[in-house]
Amino acid sequence: MPIQRRHPTGGLDGAQDRARDKAGPEIGEHNPWTIGWEERPWDPADGRMSGRYRAALVPAIADLKVRVDDDATVAATGAVAEIARFDTDIDVRFAPFASLLLRSESAASSQIEQLTARAKAILMAEAGDTSRRNATIIASNTGAMNAALALADNPSTAAIIEIHRALLEASNPRIVGQWRDEQVWIGGRRPSPHDAEFVPPHHSRVPEGMEDLVAFMRRNDLDPFIQAMVAHAQFETIHPFPDGNGRTGRALIHAHLRQTGVTRHVIVPISAGLLADTRHYFDALGAYRDGDVSPVVALAADAAHRAIDNGRQLAADVDHISASWREATAKVRSHSVLHRIVAELPSHPVLDIAGVEERFGVSNPAASRAVWQLVELGVLSRANAGLRFRKFIAHDIADALDRFADRVGRRSTPR
Repeated sequence: MPIQRRHPTGGLDGAQDRARDKAGPEIGEHNPWTIGWEERPWDPADGRMSGRYRAALVPAIADLKVRVDDDATVAATGAVAEIARFDTDIDVRFAPFASLLLRSESAASSQIEQLTARAKAILMAEAGDTSRRNATIIASNTGAMNAALALADNPSTAAIIEIHRALLEASNPRIVGQWRDEQVWIGGRRPSPHDAEFVPPHHSRVPEGMEDLVAFMRRNDLDPFIQAMVAHAQFETIHPFPDGNGRTGRALIHAHLRQTGVTRHVIVPISAGLLADTRHYFDALGAYRDGDVSPVVALAADAAHRAIDNGRQLAADVDHISASWREATAKVRSHSVLHRIVAELPSHPVLDIAGVEERFGVSNPAASRAVWQLVELGVLSRANAGLRFRKFIAHDIADALDRFADRVGRRSTPR
């Protein structure tokens, strides 16, 4: 996904020099956060468009002082407080809701990369239906988010590679398990980096840059929200993989918030907040490369508040749905497996009869009877036409997830 810059930085026509020198009057010429540039040869096998180009030199940040303006600092503090409050509220009210927020964040992060699908398709992909490409990729992003949370306690380069593996192993296994081994670039109209909008560091510099980033993530002297967003912006600047950098980098935000204790139970769908204005998000990443940390912090803080408002509405929708299910099943004996299924439907909205047998330890007739009774009551509906591997879906949950996505209100798109 192209990361937008406020000015091009790929060619040798002077654009990179102007970008390099423009650090902002409040920061000064020698801001240690500003990226530099190095010339590299470009000698493709076919000989076309050969010549030198400039690749970014990313500063080491492990020991740098993080300078954020007062407004961004206040915004970060407020975001941490609101995220922690939301995390506690959701855990107390409705623990299964965590999986819905995870799916919502995965879908929103994918949508920033212009990968979209409706909730039913994504839920079916999670259940093994690979017939829809975008939905399958988005479902893999949910796996990457889960991997990020599982590895949150021990940030390392190996952990980041595993997050990327969870994201892309199914769709592009050739590029997982290692850093990129070639030059990449973002934007531009030619099959070379010479007029690209941004050229990340040469691949030979990626391992060192990622080790430095992990050292920064392990610091304990920083505001956790500011630290998470700086780590994200630094990751996107290094661009350590051939593909999947945006989604992996946004998963790192959640891993860091979990590692530092800001969240304990749920993911706050920050990407859903960023979707409201992706242009400012990409511009904020550009400002970071010019040495100004504040915009990406302030924007993410606003996105967190926006996402929490949306998340609270999703929670209210799911509460209402659960109440309607309880009413619909009130006459079924209380110890029936049917009620156990209903209790877990928000977390597992797609199921089949064999899965019910295994999950709840019941016979095939008991599982079949419960599922078909829920179909008759309108809680479940048939999700596909298969007979042997027929799936059933809690359509109300899929509709609630679609309403969440629609409320994002994407107001602008990348240039």
